[in-house]
Amino acid sequence: MNGVHDMGGMHGFGPVDPYAADSWHSDWEGRVFALTLAASGILHGSIDRRRFELETLPPADYLQGYFQRWYTRLVNAGVASGIIGEAERAAIEGGESVAATRDHEPLSADVLLGLFESGAPSRREIASEPAFARGDAVRARNINPPTHTRLPRYVRGRAGTVVAHRGAHVFPDSNAERKGEDPRHLYAVRFAAKTLWGPEAPAGDSVTLDLWEPYLEAPG
Repeated sequence: MNGVHDMGGMHGFGPVDPYAADSWHSDWEGRVFALTLAASGILHGSIDRRRFELETLPPADYLQGYFQRWYTRLVNAGVASGIIGEAERAAIEGGESVAATRDHEPLSADVLLGLFESGAPSRREIASEPAFARGDAVRARNINPPTHTRLPRYVRGRAGTVVAHRGAHVFPDSNAERKGEDPRHLYAVRFAAKTLWGPEAPAGDSVTLDLWEPYLEAPG
């Protein structure tokens, strides 16, 4: 979907420091991260669904910060699932203490560590053959779906080259809507910087994106 979350290629957000040493700016961010993992077994939402829930936050809430929006999404999901009552939500948002309840057994530390180590692989086996191969010229479709997609706006309608086939993986557009995994072939596609940003972009620069087959078409 189109929204404030799709920041690829946008200016005004400052440089990214890839060498920043700290994982968290504050201790509470690590707690929100841990709570999100611990609640995943109760809230039963796939990573694609959780991303879509973030994208549908009001823009003012979304722009409050990375883990602030994670926190807002977590509270919203807790209310929607019945784990958090409206009275508890009001107390949380008012900064009041809330009595601890144990209606659901939390995930153990061992299970959480296992999630860190193994993750949740999205690769699947499918019968269909890939439509594209390494070296093929492709174009990202110019689509504007109203729900979740992993095709960023800045690349839609632009031509690129397939540089790798990643196998078949869960299709996020379907999975986010709870319509099933619907695995599709996934490709690494390289786009020249000049194609994306215009003739003033450095000639040797490029961007490589992993894009699902439904996002791509043969250039016409």
